[in-house]
Amino acid sequence: MRTLGLDVGTKTIGVAASDALGLTAQTVTTLRRTRLKDDLAALAELVREYEVERFVVGLPLNMDGTEGPRAEATRRFVDALTQALGLPVELWDERLSTVAAQRTLLEADLSRAKRREVIDQMAAQFILQGWLDAQRPLLPGHGDDDYDPDT
Repeated sequence: MRTLGLDVGTKTIGVAASDALGLTAQTVTTLRRTRLKDDLAALAELVREYEVERFVVGLPLNMDGTEGPRAEATRRFVDALTQALGLPVELWDERLSTVAAQRTLLEADLSRAKRREVIDQMAAQFILQGWLDAQRPLLPGHGDDDYDPDT
């Protein structure tokens, strides 16, 4: 079951996809936003191409956890996405995903122009990977309840 991760902005939508096992997220593309109908059609094509069964969309919360105008706009987009494609959509706290993506790209020593090209899909990858990691059950001996400082 593949999942698409989305970083929805006003000008672009960063897209990442999970592998078939739902373990890792890879960058896919950055869609330039035009009209909502066209944005949804482009996502529908990616759903077919990647055999997607769900979306994870980054919810841009304020640092204090409250929702502002960007979160409201994202929720409206999610409503349209759900209506148009009929797939489940999960919202995932995206605070600092763009910062983490920017840091990764800087460490990779990419030019400013190249960073600008891929930053949104990298943010989508961080959003999706965070969600995938949270879905995975802990292995025995790897949970907080198993912590023993004397071992």
